[in-house]
Amino acid sequence: MRPDPRPQLLVDLSVLVQTDDKSGIQRVVRNVLAALLKSPPAGCVVEPVYDAGGYYAYAHGFGARGGAAAAPLRGDTDSAPLTADDTEPPQPVVLRADDIFLGLDLAPNHVPGNRALYADMRRHGVLLYFVVYDLLPITQPQMFNPGAAPWFANWVRTVAETADGLVCISRAVADELLDWIGENDVRRPTPLPVGWFHLGADIPAGGSDVGVADTAPADEALLAHVRARPSLLMVGTLEPRKMHSQALDAFEQLWRRGIDANFVIVGKTGWMTERLAERLRQHPEAGKRLFWLPRADDATLLQLYACSSALLAASAGEGFGLPLIEAAHHGLPVIARDLPVFREVAGDHAWYFEAGNGTQLADALACWLELHAAGQAPRSGAMPWLDWNGSAAALLRVLLDGAWYRTAPTLLSAPQ
Repeated sequence: MRPDPRPQLLVDLSVLVQTDDKSGIQRVVRNVLAALLKSPPAGCVVEPVYDAGGYYAYAHGFGARGGAAAAPLRGDTDSAPLTADDTEPPQPVVLRADDIFLGLDLAPNHVPGNRALYADMRRHGVLLYFVVYDLLPITQPQMFNPGAAPWFANWVRTVAETADGLVCISRAVADELLDWIGENDVRRPTPLPVGWFHLGADIPAGGSDVGVADTAPADEALLAHVRARPSLLMVGTLEPRKMHSQALDAFEQLWRRGIDANFVIVGKTGWMTERLAERLRQHPEAGKRLFWLPRADDATLLQLYACSSALLAASAGEGFGLPLIEAAHHGLPVIARDLPVFREVAGDHAWYFEAGNGTQLADALACWLELHAAGQAPRSGAMPWLDWNGSAAALLRVLLDGAWYRTAPTLLSAPQ
């Protein structure tokens, strides 16, 4: 029995309650959950839950310890277990018709094995929705570890065949998902609506929240270097798809051409980047015009946003692109690869490039630096963005108000 008669919005945190590595997705999970708990849908109670092994359990202890608090701006702190409750045995979720299950956490190791569980939830009248952050392991398999593509495709097929709806974090991801479904013979007994919403940002602007006093003296030396010449900033974990290697190739060419500019990277080491990390550590410009901060604190990052010349968004693929929003919040110009999702997020408030190699990127950056010197580079200050409350509200408009984007091209089949 459950004492509260209101319908439940069951928010899945299955990965986050086990390991909190402060990844980009986990930042989203924390912040959206915090917004939902702060302003729950009318007539509903928001309940964090997790996969307890064959059933879902309430994650009451997670919320009670402030687990939904916002994570740092960058995903660069060490992982640590964050169990749902350290003292109480798991409390199974009590289901009723009109409950809603929201797969907010990305849990490819959990979801495919829960098909029977989801079928049982639907028999109880529960609606099932999942958030899709991107399809990059499928669309760019060369950027990920071997085996990532089929592993991730299994998750996508599972949610496409079992959910009552899928919600993507951008229209660009929704379009990719719809294409994938149409090309992969997804069969289900009912139509599948697909929607999208945009992520949010809550960024301290400095002053009383983050001031110079919060920045370590060693970082002041860095900031002096950054202010001394044009400085381009990249923010995000080192991964092949982020294209740090191509950006470094471009800067090496700029330096050989006599162009005096800094390249600043904020981000921890990810997968398949051991050679890049060694190259950054051993580079002759390290500490001079090349700066890699794998563990920068928030105060330093905010200062870098404030005093750099531009954000360089060189990634070859993204689900959204939060650094663009963070940069715009500080009025930092944005140089972005010409991706549909970056166009969707930044519109006319960024300068776009196409580059297949370091030489082409160097040419593009040299062009932007000339525009910047002449005061003609596009400004980002008017870029529209949501806070996390607005992001959660947009998500609820899809789930509860029916603001779906399109119906997926699935093949209808009789229920199993």
